[in-house]
Amino acid sequence: MATNPVLRDSDMEKCINNCFNTARVCQETLAHLLTKKTAVQGSHITLLQMCVEACQLSYKMMINDLSFHHQSCELCFELCKACADECDRYAEDPIMAKCADFCRRCAESCRGMAGMTVRVGSSSKSSAKSESTRTQF
Repeated sequence: MATNPVLRDSDMEKCINNCFNTARVCQETLAHLLTKKTAVQGSHITLLQMCVEACQLSYKMMINDLSFHHQSCELCFELCKACADECDRYAEDPIMAKCADFCRRCAESCRGMAGMTVRVGSSSKSSAKSESTRTQF
């Protein structure tokens, strides 16, 4: 029985696991927010839903060895980073803090799979500088 060659790459396997686990944690966080009466904005709910879908799309594309998984990982990076930033606003809630942690970890591994040069958690000032540097090439 042949082994799936995709799973031989430890970075990809790590990213698949991160995406899978982050989708699960975001779903749990979404359920937590919907049952809890908090002042969470509708945009945060939408962001969690989109993060779940991006994570699922990314791990499915990697598992199926689709050559354009890099694009789905780039989208997953962007959504996970935004979701982590939003969840950090409610860091006193352990479920929200857990979600932020998982999203940050997933964003970092998806950044690597997408071949991106940006860093998670960089300031907007340094991001703007790296954007201008990238566009000069």
